[in-house]
Amino acid sequence: MGRFILVASLPADSHFVVLTDDMNSFDIDRIRLELQHSIEVKQALINSCLDDILRCAEELTAVARQSRTILFCGNGGSASDSMHLATELLVRLRSQVERPSLPALSLASDPGVLTAGANDYGFEKVFSRAVEGHSKHAGALVGISTSGNSANVLEACKTAQRLGLRTIGLLGNGGGNILAYCDAAVVVPSAVTKHIQEAHIAVGHIFCEYIEENLFPDALTP
Repeated sequence: MGRFILVASLPADSHFVVLTDDMNSFDIDRIRLELQHSIEVKQALINSCLDDILRCAEELTAVARQSRTILFCGNGGSASDSMHLATELLVRLRSQVERPSLPALSLASDPGVLTAGANDYGFEKVFSRAVEGHSKHAGALVGISTSGNSANVLEACKTAQRLGLRTIGLLGNGGGNILAYCDAAVVVPSAVTKHIQEAHIAVGHIFCEYIEENLFPDALTP
């Protein structure tokens, strides 16, 4: 007898396949479908988010121009994205661009800080505590949350605004509670976490490339 999984209450743009004991059930058509869904989310970004992407890129470029640190935070896959994007700024995005390092920091990268903060203040405060500590030299916080409701990202954005930092959101699922505490945000028009994450890193790369080309227009080498 085949093995079946029943999935209920999925978001409108979610899809699922009933699994059986046939090892070939995840076939070429399924792969094509998964890639098509990812493409559709990118197309939705083109249709509805271009102005938001540009505004966020301009905000971050203004901060980078002042040599102030851009902070990033997020949980899980979004924590990985925050480390990824901070690295692109601190090192460089493209090998053919030779330019000075830009100050950027992922608040999700130090397990000592994360565990101490969670132990002493609770997990909801792990990023806001770090924002407070780095705020003297920081100019912006990029909060990444596919749901838009991550409690610790929300608290970080509130703290950043209170301390005078610009708050930029990379969000999904309608923007959630975090959207109200963002000076600018890109809200990916999807409720599917994996596709929101795929869009976030694409948008993040656009931010980094925009910053590089505006601050260092002569740095592009053949």
